Parts: sequence; C-alpha cells; structure tokens
Amino acid sequence: MVVILKQKAKQEEIEILTRQIEAKGVSVSLVVGSDVNILGLVGDTSTIDPSVIEANRIVERVMKVQEPFKKANRMFHPEDTIVDINGAKIGGKKIAMIAGPCSVESEEQITEIAKEVKKIGANFLRGGAFKPRTSPYAFQGMKYEGLELLKKARENTGLPIVTELMSPYDIETFVENVDVIQVGARNMQNFDLLKELGKTNKPILLKRGLSATIEEWLMSAEYIMAGGNENVILCERGIRTFENYTRNTLDLSAVPAVKKLSHLPIVIDPSHSAGKYWMVEPLAKAAVAVGADGLIIEVHNDPANALCDGPQSIKPSKFAKLMEELRVIAAAVGREI
Repeated sequence: MVVILKQKAKQEEIEILTRQIEAKGVSVSLVVGSDVNILGLVGDTSTIDPSVIEANRIVERVMKVQEPFKKANRMFHPEDTIVDINGAKIGGKKIAMIAGPCSVESEEQITEIAKEVKKIGANFLRGGAFKPRTSPYAFQGMKYEGLELLKKARENTGLPIVTELMSPYDIETFVENVDVIQVGARNMQNFDLLKELGKTNKPILLKRGLSATIEEWLMSAEYIMAGGNENVILCERGIRTFENYTRNTLDLSAVPAVKKLSHLPIVIDPSHSAGKYWMVEPLAKAAVAVGADGLIIEVHNDPANALCDGPQSIKPSKFAKLMEELRVIAAAVGREI
C-alpha cells in the first residue's frame, strides 16, 4: 500500500500520520521525490482501511500495491535508483561498462586486460575468482588467490572490481575486498545468502536465474533490500528456453518491464546470453537501444586459450570498436557512455 501525500504536508504532520499507521503493525518508509512525497507501507495491510487514511487532510490518495515486492517497487520509489560505487555509477544518464575476463587466470592476464578495457572506456573490471561450473571437473577458478590478483589489477588501474560470491561464509571477505558483489544465476534464489547480503551495504549485482520470472527475480532483490541493503543492480543474462542454438535466450523485454515495475538499475550480459562471441556486438547494441543502464562484457586477450568461456569472449580490439559504435547508439536514445 502506498500513501500519496499532498505537496504542502508539513514534517510534523507526516510524522504523526506515520506513527498512526505504524500502530497498525506495519512498517512505514517515507519517500521524498522531486514532485511528490509518499509513504510506503510494508507488512500485513489487510487490517488498514484506506478510506480512514484518505480522511487525513495531508493525504492525496491511497493506492494498493498488487505486486508482492515492495521496496523494489517503483510505486514505493518513483525515481530511478543510481548506485554509486566509489564515484562510478550504475543508473542514470551514463551507461556503465563492466568488462573483463570470465575468469582470473594469472596476475599478468588480469592486469593487462584491466589496463586495456580501462583505456577503451570501461568503468568497472569483471573477473571470476570463484567459478560455478556445471561440471565438477571444469576449472573452478583461482578462488582467494584470484581475489588478490583482482585487487592488484584495481591498484594498477583504479577500476572497481565486480566478482561472484558463492558462499555465505565468504561474505566478510568479499565485503572487505570487492566493490560490487555478484550473485550468479544459480544463486538467485539462495535465500540464506540473499538475507546475509541484506545485512551489508555493499552493492549487489543480482543476475536473473536460468528459468526465473521477472517477479521471482524482483522478489530475490526484495530479500536483499528487506534486510536493509538497497544497493541492488539487476542483471539479465539470458534465460533457458527450448532454443539450443544459443547458450541462453536474451530477454530484452526484461529491460522495459523492469523499468516499469521497479526503480532498480538493470544491466545486460550479452556474453552469457548467447555464448557466442560474434553475437555480443549486436546484442550489446540492442541492449543500449532498449534502455539498459549498463553492459557486462567478457573481454579476453586470448579467447582461444581461455580457461573459461572463451567462445563468448571478445578481444580488446573488438571491444574498442564496439564501444565506438555504442556511443553513437547511446547518444541517439539520450544516453552516454
């Protein structure tokens, strides 16, 4: 339930109304917007009579929220959220570019790629230290050593690092060492992990599950936000369909759908979506055109010999050409890179 307040409502009147509503057993969040202020009610609102609240002279109207997610709902937060990571932002007019290899392989590899993508225009460095793989025999990442190498690459370039967290036991280590914690598709509904991340204030990149609906995805974001951490970034990385030509099926319709339902920023991962390097360019362009707030692209200096996901990685030279073309598309839709 959302209570829309009149523009001339005084602070003391808002506080009195808030206490009256909280006495009904729900929590109330005040959202101050540029055009309107609202009270967002979270909890069991079945005992609350909207007509009683609307009788208050500072209330414009009361609206019921049909969706089960509240804090992630645009009705609770009409303006777009912009997540600030050490001065680099995701959300707003500027489109964020997150680039780097699927997996950290060596100090030389991650440092050189970091330097390359920064020179080309990337704002963030991605790289997997812990790698969830379908096969238990596949390369699982360099783990804690990989984290240390990511930190060295950050020291050399200044790029904030984005890497995937696998276990709740590593949260403290990630909070201390990582700039953006990625929750992978397989962990999107690992609710114990999401609850623990909600207790931190570290930005979370939440990837959509393999077969998750948009509502299920936003409910996973709600788990994090309900714990107090509202620094959530959504990532569409392709979903599982009957089609097997591509690795996954990129759901570009998720971008406008999420922007209608939620205030959270959304980025697109064209690399995992297709699983084919030559599809990264057209999918990235389409993502910018449809309104994505960022792209996360796998860039590797030697894709043919990559330890993980080489077939979907592009070389730095290809990334540079792509960035030039994306800037033109971004400008055409009123954005910038």
